[in-house]
Amino acid sequence: MSEWNFECDRPESGDYSLRYLIGIDDTDNLESRGTGFRARCLAAGLAEAGLASVDGVSRHQLLVHPDVPYTSHNSSACLDTQVKNGSLDEVVEFCRDFLRRESAEGSDAGLCIAAFDTLDAEVSKFGRKAKEVVLTLADAAEMGRRAGVYLEGLTGDHGGMIGALAGVGLRRSGTDGRFIWLEGVRELSGELGAAHLLEETGIDSIEDREGRPVPADATIWIESWPRAVLIDGNAVLLVEKAEKSDVGYDWQLIPREEIKRY
Repeated sequence: MSEWNFECDRPESGDYSLRYLIGIDDTDNLESRGTGFRARCLAAGLAEAGLASVDGVSRHQLLVHPDVPYTSHNSSACLDTQVKNGSLDEVVEFCRDFLRRESAEGSDAGLCIAAFDTLDAEVSKFGRKAKEVVLTLADAAEMGRRAGVYLEGLTGDHGGMIGALAGVGLRRSGTDGRFIWLEGVRELSGELGAAHLLEETGIDSIEDREGRPVPADATIWIESWPRAVLIDGNAVLLVEKAEKSDVGYDWQLIPREEIKRY
């Protein structure tokens, strides 16, 4: 599969003012890299082509059930983008071509593209249902038609349409998922200041479990790249007080197992 620059550098010129969500699902097989990897590649490719800037890529956990076919975890991915004026048709074709070319053999890739401001609560409700009950392709097609979104299956039996639409709905809700790409985040490690993280990365807020923001002068220990979660529409890094008082830093990331619940 193509190797893209995961930095997703923002295009240097153009009016990127149209916010679109791009959902993808079921692009992998048991031997291949997962849908999250392809979502990051797609984000970098769109930026490299000058078609969109990417504000974040989020992962959304869907229902794990014997009647739901999935590769490993049944999660979908959603790109939060700013599309260049007049480029939507090119974005659609870029995404279609990318998934047809890069989706793994035997996958059932689906693609959903929707204008952020036109999505109503019904699409978010569909996303929440996909976390709780078994939905069908007919359910997704009907919801997509009513919502007026672009929804298409591109490989296999097109089953990824369900997750692609659900991912868009969950991202629009602002209260589901964790980020698998944010600007400047995946390279982070070591002891870092809260102010630096907020100024230099795509993280919007750093909070404890009760939603209280940490002081700007606080220091945070990061063992590996931190997974921010989506809370009230923001990319929130969740932390807890350092376990020991003599380590030199104030806060540490909450355990990854807790993050996986988002």
